Amino acid sequence: MKRILENKIVVISGGTKGIGRGVAIECAKQGANVVFGGRDQIAANKVLKEIETSGQAGEFVFTDLRDIKQCKRLFDVPMQRFGRVDGFVNYAGITPVASLPECEEQTFDDVFNVNVKGAFFCLKQAILVMQKNGGGSIVLFGSPHSWSGEKDRAAYAVSKGALYTLSEHISHNYACNNIRCNYITMGWTPTDGELELRKSLGISRESLLKMAGDIVPMGRMCSVEDHIPGVIYLLSDYSSMVTGANLRITGGQYI
Repeated sequence: MKRILENKIVVISGGTKGIGRGVAIECAKQGANVVFGGRDQIAANKVLKEIETSGQAGEFVFTDLRDIKQCKRLFDVPMQRFGRVDGFVNYAGITPVASLPECEEQTFDDVFNVNVKGAFFCLKQAILVMQKNGGGSIVLFGSPHSWSGEKDRAAYAVSKGALYTLSEHISHNYACNNIRCNYITMGWTPTDGELELRKSLGISRESLLKMAGDIVPMGRMCSVEDHIPGVIYLLSDYSSMVTGANLRITGGQYI
């Protein structure tokens, strides 16, 4: 069966954990060479081994999204090695718990520096390099929180709303450059970050899965694997006329 990302160069922010990790590995299985950012070298080494097992080239770029110079380097590396970037997946983000009255300035700044500022300047680089190589596909990971959000995720909700606006901005203004941008509304998923957050609140993985099963209309929490096929499709040429879409992978959950 044809690998649908054959010879593509894909860049991923937050490629060492959660869905970002799964996307990096699947992109390689589908024929892409993968450059991914993150801050965990040990986790990155495991991802690199998986990529190489698929017969593809992989490269890890230590990236702190709060530093826009490092955002630029995430794209400089693939341009120097491969000469182009065909796809960019913005997965990295943080999700602190704080309602609007509880939210401190530092929490707000932390969220916006990673989820909005970091994404914004990665997208700047993605646009610049894709304009040079005749186009590309951008996939942004969002959340149902983008539309009002739960009470205890005020800053996070606003950051994901901003990311949705960015996706609309890019899809509208850069289609003329053959650059596509689509937004994935990511469902409730037991990622490393989610599990750590719930553990800090005294909620076990088993309790979390049961709670989610009672809330999500389709009866279960989303898995990492539920999201990956949609990302691969949006990165591939099969979606060559898809831009400005919001692909909801939520099991029917709205917030």
